[in-house]
Amino acid sequence: MAYKRPMSVHLTSFQGSILDAVKKAIESKVESSTAEVTGGGGHYNIVVTSPVFAGKSMLESQRLVYSAIAHLMAGNDAPVHAVDSLKTRVP
Repeated sequence: MAYKRPMSVHLTSFQGSILDAVKKAIESKVESSTAEVTGGGGHYNIVVTSPVFAGKSMLESQRLVYSAIAHLMAGNDAPVHAVDSLKTRVP
């Protein structure tokens, strides 16, 4: 039987829904985007669809998303500790 480590606990002083905050930050900064955000405990999975990604490399597209949520990842008690999966798509 394989040993599976439990996800770490990440404490934050953030008030409100972190999922909604991440979604809103992305959709307000990445033009014409829709974001799906799942996860918890500081670890999140994000899927973003936007025509802005057309012609961009995966790295360029992901940098756009990370720049939109940078403020949610900054500081010792940031609500977003890690993005475990980030997928960018063109509609």
